[in-house]
This record gives sequence, C-alpha cells and structure tokens, in this order.
Amino acid sequence: MKKKESKKASFSHKFTEEELLSRLKKHFPQPWIDLKFENPYQLLVATILAAQTTDKKVNEITPSFFKKFPDPFTVANAPIEDIENAIKSVNFYKRKAKLIKECCEAVVKNHNGVIPDNMEDLVKLPGVGRKTASVILVNAFNKPAIVVDTHVKRVSQRLGLTTSNNPDKIEKDLSQFFSKENWVYISKALVLFGRYICKAKKPECKKCYLVDICPYENKNL
Repeated sequence: MKKKESKKASFSHKFTEEELLSRLKKHFPQPWIDLKFENPYQLLVATILAAQTTDKKVNEITPSFFKKFPDPFTVANAPIEDIENAIKSVNFYKRKAKLIKECCEAVVKNHNGVIPDNMEDLVKLPGVGRKTASVILVNAFNKPAIVVDTHVKRVSQRLGLTTSNNPDKIEKDLSQFFSKENWVYISKALVLFGRYICKAKKPECKKCYLVDICPYENKNL
C-alpha cells in the first residue's frame, strides 16, 4: 500500500488549467451525461438507480418507470412493492426502491415535491451523497459542483491532479486546480474522458489528446 501511495505521490502535473481544458475540449467540446432525463426528479431517480448498474440499463427501465411514477408525489404514495417491480431488472433493486421511496417522501415533506437545487439540502435526502448531489447540480441545474465518480478518481490520479483515494479530498484538489466557472464542464468532460478514453484496464492513449502532457507511467502505447 505504501509503495502505491508513494508512486502516486511522484506524479506531478506540469500543465495549466487552460492547456488541460483546451485538450479535453478536443475530445468533448460539448460534454453530455449518458443518463437520460427531462427534469431534476428524473435525474435524481436515475442517478440512484445507476449505482453499480450501467447507464444503458438504467435508460432501458426509466421511461416506463417515469410513466408510472411521473413525480415525487406518486413515488411517495406508492406501495414499495410497486416500486420494486418497476426496477427489479437493476442490481440491488430492493435497496434502491427503498432509497427512492424514502428520498421522494423527504422531497414531498420538506420541499413540497420540488428537488432542491443546493448541496446542503440535497445531501440530507436519503440515498443522496455528495457525488449524486453534484451530478444533479451540474446536469439538472447547471450549477457549479465537482462530480467525483470512479472515472474522475482514476483520471485525476493519472493526470497527477491528486494523490488521494478519498472522494472528498479529490473533490477539494480538483476545486483548487479548476476555476469555479469550469466546474460544470469538467464534471461532465472528465467522466466521459474516463469512460471512453482513459479507461481503467486499457486506456486509449494513442487516441488521447492529453498523452504528451500526462504523467501517467503505464501508458498504453
């Protein structure tokens, strides 16, 4: 463990924020989120469902789910069995059904059925941590936040932007490197970059516009 940490600690970036952004924008000039949604409520449900499940799978079941449960009120008033049946094809569906119901109950009780648009209120909702809250702030409200998922964690470490494995520390490191006006962009772009370019097992280094400034030692060239 100590060897790994010291190796990560040896990483150091020698690029500026502007240089990194310009290269990321060659890959993703207008980054998107793979989860399909039409409003903050839908994104909240989809993000809870997406834990340890592919976005593709979530997108397959959410249209019928939202037709049956169009808002937090219908979820809050529904029997838990109905919610479970609507999402039973995803991993840990019983746990997720419970979280979605409890979350919607809290939204109805404390926010009149309206999904909050700030970190403080979002993280108080059952099933919503900082990562989920950041996803909602960035993608549903276009508000600055930094999403730290498994892709962002890996990319940040490889680029030498952090030496930590702790999501809160990684978020802090990224918030210090990137200007706040760029948080929305990088939260979307880094997720896509990690998913499609800087992959976990076989990063697409030959296709990467960051390859010559990236300090990662085990490039796939």
